[in-house]
Amino acid sequence: MASRIHNVSLNALDAYGLAEFWAKVYDKQIDEVDKPGDPEVAIDLGGGMNMFFQQVPEAKTPLRNRMHICLQPDTTRDEEVERLQGLGAKLLDDFRRPDGTGWVVLADPEGNEFCVERSAAERAAT
Repeated sequence: MASRIHNVSLNALDAYGLAEFWAKVYDKQIDEVDKPGDPEVAIDLGGGMNMFFQQVPEAKTPLRNRMHICLQPDTTRDEEVERLQGLGAKLLDDFRRPDGTGWVVLADPEGNEFCVERSAAERAAT
């Protein structure tokens, strides 16, 4: 028997606040039982997979995440990068190439890195 991902977990200074950002990224709702100030908050991503936020007392260290999320948007990569920056994400690294390939590394409001790749349509066009 194989395993499957149940939770992708992020430590957070403000579990609910960080969940609000990611809920907007995924266009999903925070679980209705979770409230501001809760130390544990979840977003149901569907298919039995959740994004889980656990409140911790310490901030993220400057070292890179050992694991991060890579997003593949429904729109173009560049449109999604712009949308996410509008939600509060910060640009960390830009690996876009002149031929349209590559990805962008962003950070959520608490500094957790994640990537935005090209959409499936963009990949199919090259």
